[in-house]
Amino acid sequence: MGAEKDIIVAVELGSTAIRAIAGKRLPDGTMQVLAISQEETTDSIRKGLVDNIDKTTQAISHVVRKINEELGIRVTRVFVGLSGQSLRTMENKVPYQFAEKTIINNDVIDRLKEINNNVVYPQARIHDVIPQEYKIGNRYVQDPVGMQSEQIEARFINVVARAGVSENIERCIKNAGLEMADLLISPLCLADCLLSANEKRSGCALVDMGADTTTISVYYSNILRHLVVIPLGGSNVTTDITTKSIEQAEAEQLKLKYGTAWHENEEEPSKNKIQISFDRTIPEDELSNIIEARYEEIIANIWAHIKPYNEKLLSGILLTGGASKVKNLVKAITEYTKTDKQVRLNKGLAPNISLAPNIHLPEEGNLYTLMALLLKGDQNCAGEIPSDLPEDNREELKEAPVAKEEKVPAEPVETGEKSESAAETETPKKEKDGAKHKLRNFFRKINNMLSEPEEDE
Repeated sequence: MGAEKDIIVAVELGSTAIRAIAGKRLPDGTMQVLAISQEETTDSIRKGLVDNIDKTTQAISHVVRKINEELGIRVTRVFVGLSGQSLRTMENKVPYQFAEKTIINNDVIDRLKEINNNVVYPQARIHDVIPQEYKIGNRYVQDPVGMQSEQIEARFINVVARAGVSENIERCIKNAGLEMADLLISPLCLADCLLSANEKRSGCALVDMGADTTTISVYYSNILRHLVVIPLGGSNVTTDITTKSIEQAEAEQLKLKYGTAWHENEEEPSKNKIQISFDRTIPEDELSNIIEARYEEIIANIWAHIKPYNEKLLSGILLTGGASKVKNLVKAITEYTKTDKQVRLNKGLAPNISLAPNIHLPEEGNLYTLMALLLKGDQNCAGEIPSDLPEDNREELKEAPVAKEEKVPAEPVETGEKSESAAETETPKKEKDGAKHKLRNFFRKINNMLSEPEEDE
């Protein structure tokens, strides 16, 4: 099956929902979204980490099964995003002294990378390594190969996460009867999706505000310089509202309807009352102050990580994520931080993404990470059932309903009487041959459906 025919499937493990997306890469390199499914969860993922393995497994199985049904395929492997509270970057310097002046070659660079990769962090694992600069004498260069020196110092950014985070994800994927095509670092995929080459080069901070966490990624000179996940998000605002004896669901609705991160100081406070459940009311000013105070705390934490790089961020700050949809957030950040850099909210469809005619997106701000993971997919995710899966999972995959499957005409049956023993031995053979025929017909149909018509020469 050619690359243009492959179905790529990605899964995002969010704190409020687990989502799956399927797409097909078009000849021009863009990705067309074919199906999206989601399962709302409140107790499976916490702070971006797997909190309940069984419930997470069930949710993954459910969203993938819906993809199967909608597209009439068998998803056997998925790309999954890695995020969560423990994800962060750690700087590491690797000095190297030569016996005499030496021309630096690729072997030296590989040796420096090997030394860095062997660094051990307590209770953490390196998931990616991003070279920064190399110090030759008093100079910093990005490509030292060919230069002559008696010593060199390499600087790396190691992207690390708590040990066990990836193992829990892999366990859930395997328990769902799937293979892990690749474990992708979600913030890096999101930055590659939303930030242009010019923004990375001139300097930009990407802030992804989710339900339980907010992720900050800082780029300049086309290199990731800092990444951190802080344990604050939109759900903290909702929880603050519940302290006024308001249930979680209603608090969420009040936040979405009346929430604002900034409002101008008025000479006289508003006397408006907001109607809530059980014939009660809450003063509008009181609700606004609760929401604004929590957003001020989130902004202060964001700014603490961006401020050291502010002078180098010529492209300013880009905001995305569900919690960034609150009113006046851009104004709040500008006023609280006093930054002279541009602060803007990401809008519109993710670059290099197109939608199939039947796809209707819910809230765009909640799907950028999901689409970013899809864009990184580079191998077919639909096909035969993996041979090394447990038997229970194999049977579950086999029995999963498949949409758009046409009935195959029954095999011709010869007339004439047969002995009882002959009928007993022939019936299993016919059932086996019929199953093979159906399977061949099924994959032939999928191949025809996905194939692009060739132009006549």
